[in-house]
Amino acid sequence: MPATILDGRSHAAELRLAVASRSAALRERGIEPHLVVAIAGEDAASMAYVQSLVREGGKTGIAVTVDAVPADAEARDVRAMLERLGADPAVHGIILQQPLPRHLDIRAIADAMPPHKDVDGANPINQGRLAFGSGAEFVPATPAAVMSLLEHSSRWPLTGVRACMVGRSSVIGLPVALLMMRANATVTITHGKTADLRHHTQDAEVLVVATGIPNMIRAEMVLPGATVIDVGTTFVDGKLTGDVAFAEVAAVAGEITPVPGGVGPVTNVALMRNVVTAAERLS
Repeated sequence: MPATILDGRSHAAELRLAVASRSAALRERGIEPHLVVAIAGEDAASMAYVQSLVREGGKTGIAVTVDAVPADAEARDVRAMLERLGADPAVHGIILQQPLPRHLDIRAIADAMPPHKDVDGANPINQGRLAFGSGAEFVPATPAAVMSLLEHSSRWPLTGVRACMVGRSSVIGLPVALLMMRANATVTITHGKTADLRHHTQDAEVLVVATGIPNMIRAEMVLPGATVIDVGTTFVDGKLTGDVAFAEVAAVAGEITPVPGGVGPVTNVALMRNVVTAAERLS
């Protein structure tokens, strides 16, 4: 039997209703939830993502605006922008759009965002709280989307489930692994230096992939009946492509997310949910 599709678009629509309701309640009190996307330069892919956030904000009643510095700005300039936004009472949430220009290091900048407005979990304080399981102000949007889809999969709850995270970035791989461990899964983290990747992926009842390498995961690498979450998004010949070879893996897996239409739509709603939460806490 072909895999069941974990439809991110329909799940996002359900989540969006709840976020929009909370946003409307705030606006009735005279509070307009406001997200600012801080950008260094005008990378085309980043601007396209910003437009998707503006559209999502329109659907959920959240104002989304952009604050930018030039691409050649120094770290101190970006920090000053983030500190100014952090002090602005009309701003409830801030994200620092990545990737940054090559000369800028996120580790030298992210702590300039106050944790209570850091709605995508980039501040080291929020990352540390997530690692310690002690209550980060906000879970990063993409990891939150992965977990939300897993919560609606046949594998939930994850207690005792063998899970494999392919990718160890501080943006996706590591937070997802931490969240799955918090849900009591037995988690293996793999990466570019892992020997015999197939050995680990074939053993996983839940396989989450976030590498940016199109079609990296093939059918022979997947446990029959596994739940596969594909976070990858790369344009190949003008087509958005995931890290999982969808057609062949779907013939083996029990559940799978498509690209597009899987993690991406849920990510944007998860971010807006964080903005509304920040506005509620600050009101």
